[in-house]
Amino acid sequence: MSSGFSAGRGGKVVTTFEAGEVALLRSLVSMVLGLVAPGETSDDPLERALGIGGGVAPSDPVLARLFPSAYEDAQDASEFRRYTEATLRDGKRADAQTLLDTAEPGRGELTPEQAQAWLRALNDVRLTLGTKLGVTEEIHEEIEKMSEDDPRYPAFVTYDWLTYLQDSLVRALW
Repeated sequence: MSSGFSAGRGGKVVTTFEAGEVALLRSLVSMVLGLVAPGETSDDPLERALGIGGGVAPSDPVLARLFPSAYEDAQDASEFRRYTEATLRDGKRADAQTLLDTAEPGRGELTPEQAQAWLRALNDVRLTLGTKLGVTEEIHEEIEKMSEDDPRYPAFVTYDWLTYLQDSLVRALW
């Protein structure tokens, strides 16, 4: 199993992954990339050029988790989403692509900027998987009680591994 991340010289972050772990990360990040494809933009050419969207909150629970409403008031939330969601989607895709471009088996190094992108991409993967699994704060107790024959077991263990990776990356950065 991966030793996760550790602090390197000059602010760099050292990665150590097995080939199977890299394949799993790539698969999960690719899934998120598919979810955060560019959203719908306005029919107005100027608004489309500026990336101004329709402002409609996503009905998919995963997308609602990745792009939560900024305001409780529906009108305010819609207006805010209209001006920000396209940029948020672009950022999530850029972070995911950085992880895909830099994930490699064995020992590697990430610049501080790449490590920050990894942190955001891992968070998006955890949010996606956690939402799909219905993860609660009692996840560790659930995993302990779960039989390894349970069809959900691999997904819950993967979520736990992603949590470990994210924690080790945060520790390596700070």
